[in-house]
Amino acid sequence: MNNDLFGNAPFLSAALSFFLAQLLKPFVNALFERRFDWHLLISTGGMPSSHTAGVIALVTSIALTQGIGTVYFAIAATFAAVVIHDAMGIRRAAGKQAEVINEWSRILSDIHREGQFTPENLKTMLGHSFSQVLGGTFLGLIVGLFITNAIVGL
Repeated sequence: MNNDLFGNAPFLSAALSFFLAQLLKPFVNALFERRFDWHLLISTGGMPSSHTAGVIALVTSIALTQGIGTVYFAIAATFAAVVIHDAMGIRRAAGKQAEVINEWSRILSDIHREGQFTPENLKTMLGHSFSQVLGGTFLGLIVGLFITNAIVGL
């Protein structure tokens, strides 16, 4: 493996997988929702999970280049578990809470029509569903395998 950044298979796998997942989000959304939204290029949430894709590509590449019995793999796998747990658990729960707060804001706005209360919608698409994480996992595996093979030549 090269010592420069552009020969670093784990780094390139993770970065490319993350950006590819972000690039795919508007197209996947258009396929399922029949609506194309360029804003999804820079948005959290959605299909596939870019965070999951990035960490799974990192774990895959480290497993292939360093082995699964190394401290590098242990660190990457633990990091991936934390990121995925956060995406499916904490961030998803925060999104659901934002939905409730937005609904209450609309109710309060209707009650106080004289302009004293101006609701501002909170972002609700923060976390990921299981299928979105699964999509990110598959993308990360494929990109991790492809990039690592291209750089290291497995």
